[in-house]
Amino acid sequence: MKILQLRRNPALYSCRVYFVLGSWNAIEDANTLIDVGTDGFIIPEIEGIYTGVGKKAVQNVFLTHNHFDHAGGLKSIRERFSPDVYAFSPKEGVDKLLRDGQIISMGDRMFEVIHVPGHSNDSICFYCQEERVLFSGDVPLHIRTPGGSYPEHFVERLVRLSEMPLVAIYSGHDEPVMSGASEMLRESLANVRQSHITSRPA
Repeated sequence: MKILQLRRNPALYSCRVYFVLGSWNAIEDANTLIDVGTDGFIIPEIEGIYTGVGKKAVQNVFLTHNHFDHAGGLKSIRERFSPDVYAFSPKEGVDKLLRDGQIISMGDRMFEVIHVPGHSNDSICFYCQEERVLFSGDVPLHIRTPGGSYPEHFVERLVRLSEMPLVAIYSGHDEPVMSGASEMLRESLANVRQSHITSRPA
């Protein structure tokens, strides 16, 4: 699996966009964008990347959530590459809805969809057990100090994430965490447990 971080438009607020390819660009590999950014700024860069022969340069788009800085460029990406677009909640331009626990293909690896509401109701992460890699979108995973209030369902998901073996976390805005990822999550969980936890609504 190859993970490429695409450049962002310096003139606009936008997320980090990741392009996931197979290691050998085989015909069966699923060339995949995780989020698309605010506009179509990434299109020329994608066009300059070798993505294999006999298939779409971008086969799939998976949105971590529907905020504009992650999904605003969707129309431009659809017009240029005609990918299948997946998200957890409906949005114009989304072809198929994802569900928690679903297994999906990116590049030459399989990923699990993990619903982690909190930043938004439709926030999801993508976890590859084989590579021990997590794409986290805007889910708050680096919680440095106790304090604040967290919903119970978010804490439950943070517990699960902290138990996963991880070597890298690719965030929607922060620099990727390439060492100490599991330790960071356990520290975050400890800080959250010292904060106010709200119960699920009745």
